[in-house]
Amino acid sequence: MPLNVESLESLYQVMVRIRRFDEKTVELFNAGLVKGTAHSYVGQEAVAAGACANLTDADSVISNHRGHGHCIAKGAKLDLMMAELMGREAGYCRGLGGSMHIAALDLNILGANGIVAAGVPIGAGAALANKLRKSDRVVISFFGDGGANQGVVHETMNLAAVWKLPFVFVCENNKYALSTDQSRTTAGEGVSARARAYGILAARVDGNDLLAVYEAVGEAVARARRGEGPSCVEAVTYRWGGHSMRANLPDYRTKQEELEWMEKDPVARVERRLTDMGVGELRLKELRQRVEGELDAAVAYGIESPEPTVEIMEAAVYAPHARVTEPASRAGREMTFAEALNTALHQEMGRDERVFLMGEDVGLIGGIFQVSKGLRDKFGEDRVRDTPISEPSFVGMGVGSAVAGMRPIVELQIWDFVAMTMDQIVNQAAKIRYMLGGRPTVPLVIRGPQGGGIRLAAQHSQSLEAWFAHVPGLVVMAPSTPYDAKGLLAAAIRDDNPVIFLEHKMLYPTKGEVPEGDYVIPIGKADIKRVGTDVTVVATQMMVQRALQVAGDLEQEGISVEVVDPRTLVPLDEEAILNSVAKTSRLVIVHEAVKRGGFGAEIAALVSEKGLDLLDAPIARLGARNVPMPYNDKLELATIPSRDDITAAIRSVL
Repeated sequence: MPLNVESLESLYQVMVRIRRFDEKTVELFNAGLVKGTAHSYVGQEAVAAGACANLTDADSVISNHRGHGHCIAKGAKLDLMMAELMGREAGYCRGLGGSMHIAALDLNILGANGIVAAGVPIGAGAALANKLRKSDRVVISFFGDGGANQGVVHETMNLAAVWKLPFVFVCENNKYALSTDQSRTTAGEGVSARARAYGILAARVDGNDLLAVYEAVGEAVARARRGEGPSCVEAVTYRWGGHSMRANLPDYRTKQEELEWMEKDPVARVERRLTDMGVGELRLKELRQRVEGELDAAVAYGIESPEPTVEIMEAAVYAPHARVTEPASRAGREMTFAEALNTALHQEMGRDERVFLMGEDVGLIGGIFQVSKGLRDKFGEDRVRDTPISEPSFVGMGVGSAVAGMRPIVELQIWDFVAMTMDQIVNQAAKIRYMLGGRPTVPLVIRGPQGGGIRLAAQHSQSLEAWFAHVPGLVVMAPSTPYDAKGLLAAAIRDDNPVIFLEHKMLYPTKGEVPEGDYVIPIGKADIKRVGTDVTVVATQMMVQRALQVAGDLEQEGISVEVVDPRTLVPLDEEAILNSVAKTSRLVIVHEAVKRGGFGAEIAALVSEKGLDLLDAPIARLGARNVPMPYNDKLELATIPSRDDITAAIRSVL
């Protein structure tokens, strides 16, 4: 739809606001009021203004490290943005996100991102949430030509096309990924041509022409609202400044090239168009002066705002866990560990329509370990989604759909594959709440089978819980019984934090009693699997079963072993462990993960720091040998702690 004078004046003012905000940011950075770094959007104003002019407040955008322009174009307040750039508590993210993570959740600005192209699958996840809710809301994800070479962009294009998501890829091709010319890094005709290879309607436009961007994105948004799937707009533009305000890099562009692009100034082009439409210089000056007044007020607001406190910072990491009570009786029908998980999935999906499951082969065949058996038949393909083999994209979409209000469960078919997804888990899921000032929740469960014992060798048998226990923002669960599996999975799905839910392959066929009703196990509550008086064994997952077997054997010799199962590694029930050690005065820690750097070291450090005077013997720590898991069955048995190994460790502390 053509823009009338009033609409064009409004967009002109948006572009001036973007430019002057970033020019002022440079001044404030040089004055020491904006710290760290910031990435200027000057020269690219037509892209943000033209694209966001097609959106409603209910539509969403997700941005990259050069995100000031997108926020302003979507309607973000300059005073809250300026306070954020100054690291002040009154900022959009309470001073915890800064320039690269600026967001405004009330306007559905889901955040800028310091990781190149990482916001693309997150934005697609928000679009998936809209599709599941049968909404006509649209999501735009902005990324640069450097991001176009990230594999996650291609994975997301494929999946967005397969699922016909209401999503628009907007590539701001400013010709340089930091300092390297696009011609030296990108094969072919650019991202729009690549998008077409996935069956996505794509356009390449002059990114310095406001009307060209407005029309191209407008068509893409309209298609998305009609349910016709994703589109891609590649806007060719140019940033006038360097990569960032802190870079201090040698010149990597010629002055002639820079001047040629500055002559294509997108703001000046709109000024000329307005002049041709009869708008005088006095009116243009009035619009510019209004922006200057807004900026002066925003800077003053930021300077006067208080700094965030340590209490604000620490409270932003995790959303509160619900307070629940375990059932009075654990009696119930006997079922396997896998059946208990399946029961929890049925229970929670029936209880809350926001819960959905996605992963490789989870639908039609019910997962390779049959944990999701029957879910597709009961809840349909929308809520039980088979995915491509592209873990980074669908984990990222899980993050985005969680931030957008759904409660996704993402299955990784084999836990070793989690290495493919570490950016989305560690840099995104674990940090989004914190970076956005403790305001959003990320109710995401990432679950899958880990551990050895079934001869799947080095790349399908690892125990990697220590990786995630090290990352603030993640909850880490590791059940060892069918009872725990059902109750902890229910707790994980209901929790408002990203949960790493580990399922040991060898436990899937093990059986135990499981209460029939709906129950939830408290997060961060250990379980005393066996009461004893002579030695405490803290064990996890499959090692709990072996520790219990050893405790039964040693009872015949008059040795009383207490077996403590943390169940949740983060948060850890420190009190239960210390109380047990206070009673027994001896501690053995056993897990299947490699001993070096394993989670057992954290438990040992806890007892050494807070209960050293409780101990009558050195702590014994037992884990797998420091080798990748072997294929040979005898070597695999020799690698994983055995009953004999646990027995020997217990005897060593008596």
